[in-house]
Amino acid sequence: MGVTKRSPREAYAKALIKLGEERNDVVVLDADLSTSTQTAKFGARFPDRFFNMGIAEANMMATASGLALSGKTVFASTFAVFATSRAYDQVRVAVAYAMANVKIVATHGGVTVGEDGATHHAIEDIALMRVMPNMRVLASCDYESTYNLVLRIAEESGPFYLRLTRVSLPDIYPQGERFEIGGGKLLKEGRDVTIIAEGPLVHEVLTAASMLENIGISAEVIDSYSIKPLPEELILDSVSKTKKVITAEDHSIIGGLGGAVAELLSEKMPCPLKRLGVRDTFCCSGEAYALLRHLGLDSEGIAREVKNFLDKF
Repeated sequence: MGVTKRSPREAYAKALIKLGEERNDVVVLDADLSTSTQTAKFGARFPDRFFNMGIAEANMMATASGLALSGKTVFASTFAVFATSRAYDQVRVAVAYAMANVKIVATHGGVTVGEDGATHHAIEDIALMRVMPNMRVLASCDYESTYNLVLRIAEESGPFYLRLTRVSLPDIYPQGERFEIGGGKLLKEGRDVTIIAEGPLVHEVLTAASMLENIGISAEVIDSYSIKPLPEELILDSVSKTKKVITAEDHSIIGGLGGAVAELLSEKMPCPLKRLGVRDTFCCSGEAYALLRHLGLDSEGIAREVKNFLDKF
């Protein structure tokens, strides 16, 4: 029997429609990609609260801020590479500095964008948004986490960056799972190493952990769906037991989840750490999971890296 996979983008659309039915203050903006981001479904239901801003991402972010400062709860969506690097100044000043109630939900994060190629692979977006004051950064790993995180950020005032994938992802969480800002989930207990993952690599890490179990390596697995703020207590509790850490992310190893964990551990619990992700390079065009294999970020590659890391001790 195959693994059930569902689209986080479809979960986003479902959550938006639920919010639209329950709250008149929710409005949605998109930058000419509403079919891809799935916000078009909200637009079809609530055309008076949906605004297609065209290929003008910076203008979209500034408009989102204006609507938010007028009392609206605003969701602004486009691909991750455009939401961050193309519109950075407007996000920084109009959204983050102004503490505007804007939820930037960006799809097509990471190299799992696949065939669109390196120019469309958002491998710096988490780093860009994590360094921005007032911005909270989240990354969902399946359908349910996406759906419930969208509902959760609508409850909380102020700026958010929620990163979604292009690809469908295997189900991990049951319906109705609760997600807190600054939280994470302990998905598997272990004694030899803590593996902290985000987004599409959570399932790859869980599979790798099963492979490692077969050769006598017990890996603890954490889904750090909240990257800023980090689930510090959860991570430190795990590391106090295992004493060794590996991070895994569909993002550059510089400034993303691995960087955040490294900063935490260097200050509060120094220990051996290995960061798995995109090295300091651009990737290439190809099918999403073929690119993960190419980068050693599939389950087999992660299991191999964990074993090599532990062999040093």
